[in-house]
Parts: sequence; C-alpha cells; structure tokens
Amino acid sequence: MQSYWMQTTESGAALELRDVAIPEPGPGQLLVRVRAAGLNRGEFLAGGIHKPGAAKAIGMEAAGEVAGLGAGVNGFAAGDRIMGRMTGAFSEYALLDAREAMAVPACLSWEEAASVPLTFLVMYDMLVSQGRLRPGEWVLITGASSGVGVASLQTAKALGAKVIGTSGSADKLERLQSLGLDVGICTRSGDFYDRVMQATEGHGADLVVNTVGGTVFADCIRTMAFQARLATVGYVDGVTTSEIDLAALHAKRLTLFGVSNKLRNAEQRVEGVPGFIADVLPLIGAGKIRPVVDRIFSFDQLEAAKAHMEANRHLGKIVLAGVPSKQ
Repeated sequence: MQSYWMQTTESGAALELRDVAIPEPGPGQLLVRVRAAGLNRGEFLAGGIHKPGAAKAIGMEAAGEVAGLGAGVNGFAAGDRIMGRMTGAFSEYALLDAREAMAVPACLSWEEAASVPLTFLVMYDMLVSQGRLRPGEWVLITGASSGVGVASLQTAKALGAKVIGTSGSADKLERLQSLGLDVGICTRSGDFYDRVMQATEGHGADLVVNTVGGTVFADCIRTMAFQARLATVGYVDGVTTSEIDLAALHAKRLTLFGVSNKLRNAEQRVEGVPGFIADVLPLIGAGKIRPVVDRIFSFDQLEAAKAHMEANRHLGKIVLAGVPSKQ
C-alpha cells in the first residue's frame, strides 16, 4: 500500500511516499481502509509531535471502512463506516484502537468525518472535560479560524455559551459569524483586553482557548474572569514561554491547563471518547454542529496541503482525500 512518512530534523521535515505492507490488526485493533484524513498542524512542526530521528508514518485522524478485525474486537463488521484517531492515517490502510472508533453519522461525507476525531476530541477535552463550560458563559478563542478554533466555536454555541474570537483576517471573522461568533476581534497580537472587557461588560472571559501561544498568553490571563479557566492547546507563533501574573492567578482563583495527548498512554487517551460520543456526536448527527472543511486535496497533494496550512490561508480543516487503492 502507499503511505506517507516524514523525516524530522531540528529545522524542518521532509515527506516521502513509500510502498509498504498493509498492517495486520492486533488484539483490540481495527484495520481501516482510509477514505479521507485530516491534517493537523502539530504533526508537521519541527520539534513538535514527531521528534528528530527515524522517519515515521504520519497522519493522525481519518475516516474509512472497516477492513479487518483483530482478536477480541466486537461490535464492528467489515464495511462499517467509522472514524477515529489513528497512527499513519495518510495511508491506504491504517490501524485504529477499537475503543477510539466512532460510527460516522449518515449526514457526513468522508471528508467531514475525517475532520472530527482528533480535532473535536481535543475540543471536548478543553470545553467539557477540563473546561467545565456552562451555558451563558463567555468563551474567548484566540486563532478562532483554526480547525480546533472552529470546532470550539461551534460546540460552545451548541452548549449555550457566548463566543469571542480573534483572527488576523477580517474576512475570516466575517465568515465565522455564520457559525455563531458573537464578537470578532481582528488581531494577531495580544491587544484584545479592552475589547473583551467591553464585550463582556467588565466580566471577562470564563474560558479562554489559546491556540496561538506565548505571544498572547499574558493578555489571555488579563481577560480572565473570576474562577475562569485557560486552555493552552498550541503555539503556532513558536513562542513557548511567557510570564504569569501570579497576583491575578491567586486573587481570581484561575485554572490553567494544557491540552495534549503527547504523554498520555492508550488508556488515558480513550477516557474522553465515551463522553464525546454521548454529548457531542448526537449534535453532529442532528446537524446542529457541522465540521467545516476549508479545502480538500487529493492523496498525491500532501505537500501542497501542508503548504496551504503553513500559509494560514484556511478556515476550518484541511483534508487529504481520494486515497488510492491498488487492490
């Protein structure tokens, strides 16, 4: 089968399309015939998810059909439409922990389904599991046009929250209004404090989703309301350090947390899946939340898809589709 691999160095990453054997599903695993796979910025960052060293198969989320079942797997059959987080998703076939497998709602295309598993589970971790979002609260999302940002906006609105989003593009903010964005702030820097406080009538943000990184971290802290929560999910600005206002942290009883699967074991990664299936997947199935696909690239265009992501031209998810099969 064809599979994309990546060689990572300290300064960058090189992609390679290889011919490799179709993997065999082990105990508790499903073999998936991949139909579409979503791109995620972190997997392409030098020094990010993939550390320098030997080349590795890449791709982290996909949708496709069950092609094989490992020992002990029940509740699935060949041909079932499923989606999930899986290693080596930019391939004709990939393996999936059966505990992470989710049925694809009938209303979703392959490309939309491929936009859900990693992105929306990260969102669920931020907004629900750790963020404890309640109806009527204010959510601030920096970098609101990213895949995680758009998923957070849609779900926060479905859960009854009010959302402020930042973006360097006025056009993107205008497009996000159709998804329910209450307040758009056109900026790429941390100069949004006054506008957040004005929009919330001095209350501040109850939950902050920081997808940008260290350049806006201090101002995220400034905007936080009493007993607010701050989720750090990325650092596309490349800045991984920032000062923390300990007086604000102390007086306002703030909660700061990270959202990453990097150090979690398999059991920890699947903890949020049942809750997501119960709380959010029905909203997707009912059409109340619709994954936003910015652009679809064919399987042989991964380099172009990566470049499109790195140019920050997208709103929502970038998807690799039309995965070929030699069988």
